[in-house]
Amino acid sequence: MIDAAYIGKLEERLESIETNLSNPETIANRSLYRELLTEHSHLKHLHACSQEYLGLQSRVADNRELLTDPEMDGELREMAEAEQQELEVRFPAAERVLKFALLPPDPDESRNIIMEIRAGTGGEEAALFAGDLYRMYSHYGEERGWKCGIMDVSHTSLGGFKEIIFSVEGDDVYRTLQFESGAHRVQRVPATETQGRIHTSAATVAVLPEAEDLDEIEIKPDDLRIDTYRASGAGGQHVNKTDSAVRLTHEPSGLVVQSQDERSQHRNREKAMRVLKARLLDLQRQEEAKKTASARRTQVGTGDRSERIRTYNFPQNRITDHRINLTLYNLDRMMEGTMEELLNALYEKNMEIRLQEELQEKIS
Repeated sequence: MIDAAYIGKLEERLESIETNLSNPETIANRSLYRELLTEHSHLKHLHACSQEYLGLQSRVADNRELLTDPEMDGELREMAEAEQQELEVRFPAAERVLKFALLPPDPDESRNIIMEIRAGTGGEEAALFAGDLYRMYSHYGEERGWKCGIMDVSHTSLGGFKEIIFSVEGDDVYRTLQFESGAHRVQRVPATETQGRIHTSAATVAVLPEAEDLDEIEIKPDDLRIDTYRASGAGGQHVNKTDSAVRLTHEPSGLVVQSQDERSQHRNREKAMRVLKARLLDLQRQEEAKKTASARRTQVGTGDRSERIRTYNFPQNRITDHRINLTLYNLDRMMEGTMEELLNALYEKNMEIRLQEELQEKIS
């Protein structure tokens, strides 16, 4: 049972935050202002969910009382019974949504991301599949009104990608795509196959929340080695006659990032720094998870790039997500960016796991 008094306290907190957000002192404090904005967004969503839940709860109770009236007109009773059936379907769904909304928000959900896709086993076919995955995510992003920008790319002669790194900016990007990290396996007849045999190849995906100014990711100049070189395009053809490409090596961590997509060395350095900061933030989070021994217990999958998360079977038009045992037969539409059903299922499953974890902690 959901505690209405607890919901009332949270709504009082919403009013308090709205007052604070209009205070000039709060606005001047960037860290506090951002923290309150995040909490405000969460509580506004919670308020909407609670109003839906409490409204349905009241209507269900009123209808039940109405149906106990022995003198009710037959036609009215029939209408009330039909409405009650509808309400008793909607009410549990609203209760579930509200329970999800009551969970503490993930502060990373509103962040932009850096996504990295790399060809795995399978040679040229794996590189072509990496390209297909990039187009799938970029088409989905376009539909959502997100902005995608290539940070670095390594082409193959047949038009695939050995590696492509790109940013995705927009509303709830990390919230939506956070569970795409892992190994994606494809089963299909490659374009290079002359005898029609089905091959299995793979590509890996990493989703990194983008570092922000308030994360305080410190990169000392002495820890950074900067190399410049001549950018090249597909097939090794030079796209620039100047040393515009930039490679950054972070000595303490051993991380190496590069960018060559822009003609400007300055712009390539900016892009490489964004990727480096995202990877350093990811390393920092991994270390924190080890210390607290949580290691993503409450998430769908582990986020490990080596974990096989999904299979794309083209001959059967089938896509299977192994973490939640979900199989869909709309692979053709999925590859064109129609990903909502799968992504929503992953997010909801993750929320269910978090809810169960929360309940177990309260019991213990």
